[in-house]
Amino acid sequence: MAESKSLRKPVFTKVDQLRPGTIGHTLTVKVVNTKMVLQKGRADGPQVRQMRIAECLVGDETGMIIFTARNEQVDLMKEGTTITLRNAKIDMFKGSMRLAVDKWGRVEVAEPANFNVKEDNNLSLIEYELVNVVEE
Repeated sequence: MAESKSLRKPVFTKVDQLRPGTIGHTLTVKVVNTKMVLQKGRADGPQVRQMRIAECLVGDETGMIIFTARNEQVDLMKEGTTITLRNAKIDMFKGSMRLAVDKWGRVEVAEPANFNVKEDNNLSLIEYELVNVVEE
């Protein structure tokens, strides 16, 4: 019997394997810290919608990266919490990588992981220059 494609187990990515412009990552990370960068109400029809964005330093035993949490994602990003990010993607912000989960992915609180975050390898501190490759 052929296995259904949707049931295959996700391949987990380690933080140090993340590269600019890649999508579809599933990772288990710990939240190192969170800082709110934007909080504003938007009058959007009958109810006021709160727009919240937090930059969260998350990582595993291979390194750390900034995860941009939006709206209800922010509530899950408590320091020390283990989080599973499903279908995450890499956004570039001022030449550095940020991890994000849009409406096609999920942020879930996971069982506490038993790794220590490698804090001396912050991938969001690496600057990438946009290089246009010209085909000869």
